[in-house]
Amino acid sequence: MQLIDLLSPAQVRAGVAVASKKRLLEMCASLLAAPASNAALERPIFDGLCARERLGSTGLSHGCAIPHGRIPGLVAPTGCFLRLNEALDFDALDGEPVDLVFALAVPEHYTDQHLALLSQLAQMFSDPVFRMRLKQAPNDSALYSLLSEWQALSEAA
Repeated sequence: MQLIDLLSPAQVRAGVAVASKKRLLEMCASLLAAPASNAALERPIFDGLCARERLGSTGLSHGCAIPHGRIPGLVAPTGCFLRLNEALDFDALDGEPVDLVFALAVPEHYTDQHLALLSQLAQMFSDPVFRMRLKQAPNDSALYSLLSEWQALSEAA
């Protein structure tokens, strides 16, 4: 499974304004629950993202974070990508605020697949040129195109 398989254009947002980490996780939960067309999943996804954050921040470095969780009742993995208007304190490893967020929710039994997806995200966010392109993309559709392009390039490598 590839990262782009988890996203629809509606799950990629540029210019997101949030005032707190909690509000960001609420927004992620809403976007992650949408593909399942099951609003009842929104709260378990939010709770799962928060539970994972309590174990330790999912803020990586260079302004990137990957909030994630294994969610009971979720049938298929899903993701969302947000670029924040203003960077947000996320207790990241390097102490820098976060403005690029890829949130991930997977079914509870997706242990190996979950780790593989997190590895892909870490690889994507470790590319400084790609991070800059994400930060400069003018809108949602440009971000979605970049994410699709990265997936194609990483598969070719």
